[in-house]
Amino acid sequence: MKTQRITPALLLPLALLLAACGGVSSADSSVGGAGDGTDGRGSVTLNVGDQKGGSEAVLRAAGELDDLTYRIKWSTFTSGPPLLEAVNAKAVDVGGVGNTPPVFAAGSGSKITVVAASHGSSEGEAIVVPKGSALRRPADLKGKRVAVAQGSSAHYQLIASLRAAGLSLDDVDVSYLQPADALAAFSGGKVDAWAIWDPYTSQVLRNNGARVLTTGTGRVNGLSFQVAAPGALADKAKAAAIGDYLERLRRAQDWVYEHPEEWAKAWAKETGLPYEVALDSVKRSNGTRVSVAVDDAAVASEQEIADTFEKLGLIPRHVDFADFVDRRFNSGLPASTTAARTY
Repeated sequence: MKTQRITPALLLPLALLLAACGGVSSADSSVGGAGDGTDGRGSVTLNVGDQKGGSEAVLRAAGELDDLTYRIKWSTFTSGPPLLEAVNAKAVDVGGVGNTPPVFAAGSGSKITVVAASHGSSEGEAIVVPKGSALRRPADLKGKRVAVAQGSSAHYQLIASLRAAGLSLDDVDVSYLQPADALAAFSGGKVDAWAIWDPYTSQVLRNNGARVLTTGTGRVNGLSFQVAAPGALADKAKAAAIGDYLERLRRAQDWVYEHPEEWAKAWAKETGLPYEVALDSVKRSNGTRVSVAVDDAAVASEQEIADTFEKLGLIPRHVDFADFVDRRFNSGLPASTTAARTY
């Protein structure tokens, strides 16, 4: 396996944050959050980590920030990894990330606790090729140049897709590229395929004449998580606020499914995405999410991801993912294997 321009960046596949071509990548590994204001009232302040176009935007669009009995202080991060660094540093009480950043945070010994999950369609996790490409199936990737963000869920999806075709990473010429660079390489014909996530999937299918070679359906778990600081969970008042916050997010997810066009407009305005790309992404993946329990199946699925990256040498130690889970907020939620919504 040849590699080019290796970067240690991790990403949040369902951050859904990126302007079409020139926005900040969700794989950007820069550290730090910017205080973006406070909502609510009361003596308890919940420090919430977010990403542009993420939880704050959807909660506001759904009207779920109108009657808070505690304060939410928002901090915005470029991606999941620095957000989890802030959780570990006790600067953030809770925040949302995709299925891969918690694995790497756990592998680095960070003090984090997964408290909630949602499950959505994996159609937005795709390997795409130019429209005129001769490649027709994952097996055709043997010996070809493939762009992917290292340590990302797209990286795992590529591994899983190759494995299903009887191949491994050693059978392809991997270029580890940040999304903006990968888009340039893909558009310029410097790579044969690109493993990506929404909204990039929706962008290149609509605007760049791309074609889907395969998706993550049946190969990746489609999960994303809310991750809390153990200290916040040990604080009775903050734990109660976290429970309420999670319930508001669940209702907001339901609102997105019921109002896809309205959310796509709000999301496009927030992120700079073209409305058509935002709506495609909402219907392909963003709007399909269902709140689910952090159950045994979810833990086992994340454990498989952790074990895979450990074998690749990308995680420095063994991770028992169950040690980083708190199931107190699971009550009344469906299993993590619940089918994603469809439009």
